[in-house]
Amino acid sequence: MAEFVKVAKTGEIAPGEARAVEAGGKKIALFNVNGTFYAIDDTCTHRGGPLSEGMLMGEEVTCPWHGAIFDVTSGTVLGAPAPRDVAHYPVRIEGDDIEVEL
Repeated sequence: MAEFVKVAKTGEIAPGEARAVEAGGKKIALFNVNGTFYAIDDTCTHRGGPLSEGMLMGEEVTCPWHGAIFDVTSGTVLGAPAPRDVAHYPVRIEGDDIEVEL
């Protein structure tokens, strides 16, 4: 059964920034795109690069290791060399808590 888990506070991640969090044994990249938060797996499907450390441009993050590009709103791979999408997780805000559904 899915449940929402608190992973951060809204003030901890500025617009245009990302942060790695752990929840339910998963490494998750949390992104702030103009005040809206998105969560995807933090591990690139190419060679395991940390997506939370990549460059965020709008709704796209570029893996810092080999340049694969992902849509942070859906986890969809948009550019090689990543062979497949990453998981994405629903996010909700409760007060100033950011919660991710696992």
